[in-house]
Amino acid sequence: MFTGIITDIGEVKSLENRGDLHARIGTSYDTSGIDMGASIACNGVCLTVVDLGPDWFDVVISAETLSKSNLQSWAQATRVNLERALKVGDELGGHIVSGHVDGVATVVSMVDEGESTRVTFEVPGDLAKYIAPKGSVALNGTSLTVNEVDGCRFGVNFIPHTKEVTVWGDTTEGDRINLEIDTLARYVARLREFD
Repeated sequence: MFTGIITDIGEVKSLENRGDLHARIGTSYDTSGIDMGASIACNGVCLTVVDLGPDWFDVVISAETLSKSNLQSWAQATRVNLERALKVGDELGGHIVSGHVDGVATVVSMVDEGESTRVTFEVPGDLAKYIAPKGSVALNGTSLTVNEVDGCRFGVNFIPHTKEVTVWGDTTEGDRINLEIDTLARYVARLREFD
């Protein structure tokens, strides 16, 4: 489990397709404190550490994960939002995030408003029903509050701090973004099916 609070910006150092995609991610984390088999959210996708070095870790990405996320667009030097798994007693600054991406949202517009940037996303229709004004979403692993919803589109504001400590400062219109809907919204919708 994660909180959606990004704690490092990693960089894709290498990619190799061996049936599954093997990626090496450069990090400023102290990797001596990372166990083999640990979970690290990479752009919101929970991935398992399979090898470690002094300033990098390796992960294996399955075809299923590639089909549901934007990780197939990774290239060498791609910057990536990183978050280590939540530990008992850690501050829950965002919301509960599983790292199981539901699909991909597309950036349709970006407008500066004061120091912030308002970004409008479009999502597939089957996911739109789970997104509510003032609710939470995880986008590329970042816990964010939804401002407004209009059909399959919703808006989020990014403050300067968020743009500085995540890869959101690199975002442009047309980018495909990993989306994880709020777990609570998923279960509420499922329960309503039995009414």
